Amino acid sequence: MAQAVGGLASLIDEKAKDSYAVALLQHTPDSMLLDKLLENQQVLRQPIVRNGRQATVGYAPDVWKTWE
Repeated sequence: MAQAVGGLASLIDEKAKDSYAVALLQHTPDSMLLDKLLENQQVLRQPIVRNGRQATVGYAPDVWKTWE
């Protein structure tokens, strides 16, 4: 799913209320990013919508309409 949206970094909501966690995740090495995202789920962009191998992060009704 992360590949479909452009990688793990694109799952981070830079405007999340927990700015400390956002900063921590932005400076986390890629090898540790998945574990840190799972520990700090409050900074995930919402909604995460999947359609088979396709996915979006954030509100994207125009993209969803194109899905079959």
